[in-house]
Amino acid sequence: MERLDPETVEGAEPADGVEISYLIEGERMSAQAFELEPGAAVPEHDHPNEQLGVILEGELTFHVNGDELVIGAGEAFRIPGGEPHAAENAGETVVRGVDVFAPARPADYWSA
Repeated sequence: MERLDPETVEGAEPADGVEISYLIEGERMSAQAFELEPGAAVPEHDHPNEQLGVILEGELTFHVNGDELVIGAGEAFRIPGGEPHAAENAGETVVRGVDVFAPARPADYWSA
């Protein structure tokens, strides 16, 4: 068993007002926490990893294939690997959540 030490969490800011904290990586999956300030957006991107997530606070608007999908606190989502998607915080409060990726996504994903 491994324990996450919050003092060692690596962070990234892929866009203004978007903070990603890489939490932990296993053999087949990884997890990250995210936070989006009001008005902040993650640009469209895709990755080979399947992405599962849960919104802990606020509402996050996803843009996928020309559609918008709003996911609120307590709701979960799934994005298949290879599917282009973007997300934005169109609300007035901070959005916080956690993502899990399979296979594991490297800690330096947003640095590349």
